[in-house]
Amino acid sequence: MNLSQASQQRLELLAQDSGKRVLLPCPLNQRALDFSSNDYLCLAQRGDIVEAGHECAKKYGAGATGSRLLSGNLDCFEELESQVAQFKNAEAALVFSSGYQANASGLAALLDKTLWSGAEPLVFTDRLNHASLHHACQLAGVKQIRFRHNDMAHLAELLSKHQESTHPKIIVSETVFGMEGDLLPIESLATIALQHKAVVYLDEAHATGIWGPEGRGLGAIQHPAIDALKTLGHWVIMGTFSKAVGVSGAYIACSEIFKQYLVNRCTGFVYSTAPSPFIIGAVGKALEIIPGMNTERSALHTAADTLRERVHDLGFDTGLSNTHIVPLVVGSNVACLELKADLQQAGIRTSAVRPPTVPPNAARVRLALNTGHTFAVYEQLLHALASWKVSA
Repeated sequence: MNLSQASQQRLELLAQDSGKRVLLPCPLNQRALDFSSNDYLCLAQRGDIVEAGHECAKKYGAGATGSRLLSGNLDCFEELESQVAQFKNAEAALVFSSGYQANASGLAALLDKTLWSGAEPLVFTDRLNHASLHHACQLAGVKQIRFRHNDMAHLAELLSKHQESTHPKIIVSETVFGMEGDLLPIESLATIALQHKAVVYLDEAHATGIWGPEGRGLGAIQHPAIDALKTLGHWVIMGTFSKAVGVSGAYIACSEIFKQYLVNRCTGFVYSTAPSPFIIGAVGKALEIIPGMNTERSALHTAADTLRERVHDLGFDTGLSNTHIVPLVVGSNVACLELKADLQQAGIRTSAVRPPTVPPNAARVRLALNTGHTFAVYEQLLHALASWKVSA
């Protein structure tokens, strides 16, 4: 069997279970009815952000020309990292080309046994963490001790079982879960982590720009346990620039000494060309704007609450959602794709999320709300959902 035959066979197996994915066009003129976009604050096409990207590219060039450890450590990177650190209430920050890269290689570097004098870390992970976080654990060769989703009592119980262990303890979780649309009880997690002197690694991809003080993320909240963990250097925050920030790339905010460790030992950073200066300039401008968008954030949260109430009235299950991400959990892959296709016929773009991204029999159409969605758009969405329910 050659590669093409093997690939075709695998694709046919995926198609049998409605699990095959395809690339679809995303016309710019259809963005008003797009519920698949992560551009939560509608900053991706904002003129002053695009212009700031252009200005940075004019000064530094279209590309960074190399790894940050070679020719790519331009002034604009250092300036943005200082800005991100201030934005996250952290000592330091390091910029990456993508969120997956930051998680897979950054967390793997944190879990590396050589960092801990050869001791394998005890890694406590939420069962519903993003694939990139699971990948990091695989790269580091560590076994995950998984706690029930957002169950802080279960996390505390698992940590207590290992309280006599001298191995380092690390807790890994998202703060806004991208598929469930619910919030981490971050203050409880921080209190538990401090009691066990555990390191906390949090993924703020869907929280950055939308949640926390001035949209700085839940990891930027001031709390006695969080402050104490920061003093220990045990508070490591990852986030992306590709969602509410409206651009692309990612960051890890942490202590200065851990940043220097990542510069030396994080393979995704060491061996990757630095991001385009256009991205750096655009991100910097977006981070200036985001703290002043409390009105937009409040309106988005209100819209999400209202939408959940109305889709519940139609008989839809929105799972654990309490954020701007509203899943419509329909169960089977077939029903999920049928609902997505039905909404597409009505001109509404959504995301069909199927296993293994979500647990078995929990396929869903994911609605990502943004500040550009109008009352009329929500009414059109609800009308289409009601029609699908009648015909289902």
